[in-house]
Amino acid sequence: MSRLIWPHGTFGDVAVLVFVIVQCLDGVLTYLGVHTWGLAIEANPLVSSAVAVAGVGTGLAATKLVAVALGMLLHLRRIHLVVALLSVFYIAVAILPWTLLFLTVQY
Repeated sequence: MSRLIWPHGTFGDVAVLVFVIVQCLDGVLTYLGVHTWGLAIEANPLVSSAVAVAGVGTGLAATKLVAVALGMLLHLRRIHLVVALLSVFYIAVAILPWTLLFLTVQY
């Protein structure tokens, strides 16, 4: 576990900032995608359930706030490498697919 802990500093600050930006961008892209193509386009069952129960804006805001809060908790515990890896993961499985979808699909 000690390998995952990084001393507080610039790396950790940048990692959590990128994480928050990626979460916000994912929220905006998901909102646009669900608004454009319907709830069935959302692949994350937790997000789609929250949106189905609370509505698009409230459900997405709630799930993104939880994600940011958990990312901040990791940051405060100085587990910055995990925060950075989660950012890369979100870019690969959420941001890039949404971007490609918006750029390639005719609507």
